[in-house]
Amino acid sequence: QVQLVESGGGLVQTGGSLRLSCAASGSTFRLNTMGWYRQAPGKERELVATISGGGTSTNYADSVKGRFTISRDNARNTIDLQMNSLKPEDTAVYYCNVRKWNVDFWGQGTQVTVSS
Repeated sequence: QVQLVESGGGLVQTGGSLRLSCAASGSTFRLNTMGWYRQAPGKERELVATISGGGTSTNYADSVKGRFTISRDNARNTIDLQMNSLKPEDTAVYYCNVRKWNVDFWGQGTQVTVSS
């Protein structure tokens, strides 16, 4: 049973930083692209960033390029999202994702709130 558990969300002021972590269990993931998505109230879930299995290829939404950095540690089965220069529009629930066996697995989400 694949499980993804996010942590690290919270309340921060505009311009501040947060680091999200996602711990994956139940399988091995070093061959799988993993990523972070977010969903703001009244909006659809959107891609934030993805990272390839080996960690050599990353992809970011235009809205977070230059501010967010995704990384992974395959020995620990974790992925992180370092978020700098946060803006009120980054406020959302952030979800960890992995697609394995043609199935999307999601964590329970962690709330990030950026106050203006």
